[in-house]
Amino acid sequence: MPEFPPIDAYAFLSDTHTTALVAPDGAVEWLCVPDAAGDAVAARLLDRVVGGRLTFVAAGCPPPRRRYLPGTLVLENVWAGPGGAATGEDLLAVRPGSADRPIHAEQALVRRLRVTAGVLRVRAELTPRPGYGARPVRWRRDGPDWQAVGTPLRVRTDLPVTATDGTLVAEAELRAGQAATLLLGYADPVPALADADALRDRTCATWQEWSGRGDYAGFAADAVRRSALVLRGLSYDETGALLAAPTTSLPEEIGGVRNWDYRYTWHRDAALLLLALFRLGHAEEGRRYLRFLLGICARHEPLAPLVGIHGHAPAERELPHLSGYAGSTPVRVGNAAADQTQFDTYGHVLDAALAYQQLTGELTGPQWELLRRHVEVMARRWREPDHGVWEIRGPRRHYVNSKVMTWVCLDRGIRLADLLADRAAPVDRWRRERDALHAEVLQRGYDDRVGSFVLAYDSTELDASLLRMPLVGFLPGDDPRVVATVDRIRADLAVAPDLIRRYRLDDGLPGIEGAFLLCSFELVSALALGGRQAEAREVFDRLAGRAGPLGLHPEQRAPDGTALGNHPQAFTHLALIEAALNLDGAGDRDALRAWAERAGGPPA
Repeated sequence: MPEFPPIDAYAFLSDTHTTALVAPDGAVEWLCVPDAAGDAVAARLLDRVVGGRLTFVAAGCPPPRRRYLPGTLVLENVWAGPGGAATGEDLLAVRPGSADRPIHAEQALVRRLRVTAGVLRVRAELTPRPGYGARPVRWRRDGPDWQAVGTPLRVRTDLPVTATDGTLVAEAELRAGQAATLLLGYADPVPALADADALRDRTCATWQEWSGRGDYAGFAADAVRRSALVLRGLSYDETGALLAAPTTSLPEEIGGVRNWDYRYTWHRDAALLLLALFRLGHAEEGRRYLRFLLGICARHEPLAPLVGIHGHAPAERELPHLSGYAGSTPVRVGNAAADQTQFDTYGHVLDAALAYQQLTGELTGPQWELLRRHVEVMARRWREPDHGVWEIRGPRRHYVNSKVMTWVCLDRGIRLADLLADRAAPVDRWRRERDALHAEVLQRGYDDRVGSFVLAYDSTELDASLLRMPLVGFLPGDDPRVVATVDRIRADLAVAPDLIRRYRLDDGLPGIEGAFLLCSFELVSALALGGRQAEAREVFDRLAGRAGPLGLHPEQRAPDGTALGNHPQAFTHLALIEAALNLDGAGDRDALRAWAERAGGPPA
């Protein structure tokens, strides 16, 4: 069986409607239709035998050198072999959109290759398998196109084509100066071959115009800009929802069972995403996400920790016909965590709403009325246990992070009522509940024997989510209890100087997951807010140096640096941005929230 490439060696393509992952050898091994949360017609990422793939290569050459064209999600490939050399691009085509949808998906994968020296055989081999690899297709000629019957896929190419047994092959020998193009459309009509150059140029220009709106030039600016592009590529064009990752079931332990579907929107990064978008010059995307978030809040009570990009998440199920990445099973689609109770969700939503109001002043009366109801829910229910931020599939507990984020919900509700001059809101009662909650966390959430805040009341386990305490303003970064917690987490949860696990407790699953990169970058922020700039910079540099060859970060890493989990991961790139801005600001408060408070109105 062919080996699996490292997870972080896959290139990421997006048209903001669907996504694709391209292996180092030039094969598209992950592509979902009709959108990023849909059926994977290419799933070789999860099975080398039955998972479909779409190759387009210079035959006889080693894998190409690859890079993203500056400021874009357009992948450039440079091929060199005994017979010659070639250059090409892979992209999901986009063009400028409208105010409601700023980037418009052309709904076509464009693959081009130009021979620059000698003679090379260019070969495309397309074996899509719908149903996540469950069944082959039959190819049918339809005018200038080849259609994969039973799917929306249509292929147009200037290479000679043969189709047998579910595989379409297109190949020819090309000399220097000659080029080949393959267009794979997943919606009618497929663009004309004559438009391939225009598609590439327009896609580059669209991404570069978007990237050019950002004016951040501070610490780690290149990594911040690349992370912003990844986040934009993970945003869904129809609603503004953010995919946590474009993939499912990439393992948190090679060969293990910790394999989850992340093609959904988690509210835990709501405020961080909104703040990052506004701070980096992308206010319209921030507004679209806030509208999506409030639309979800209007339809759901209690709030689910995650939703689908269309507003609902399908039930979790397993796909036994797939052997999984490197034998990691089961492969899952859907995510049962959508049915959990996670009170931290309310804090993230209210935190995002406060930042939005500080930056724009645009919250409407009905929107505030909706948010006010959620604050009232937490004012009543904060004494209850929940499932916690890490979605541990066990009984409810009094998780300290959940209490902290519930405090955030009440605190932001109080501040919003003040900003909106809502004299009818029960602010005095909210304030009493907020202060009682704060006192309880200090009393029951900090364990003097352990010397830190702990995962849950009456527990001695540590929890890396507590690194966010100073970031949300629960306590200052230099508070002795926060400093002690940061040091205990580093001592007990670190698997390398820069790699932090989420927890060590028995969560009911066999095996052990890797270090969680969101927490690792949050360690940087916590150190920075505690005045420990040199330590924070050292950890950041180590983490940034672990990026994949194309500057992308996965969800987790093993102690030896092996990439684990779904890829690329929005949480990781968001936390990277936050950490860089906190190092750049070098203040005693989270740089993004401090900036929002200073901004005091819509950005120019």
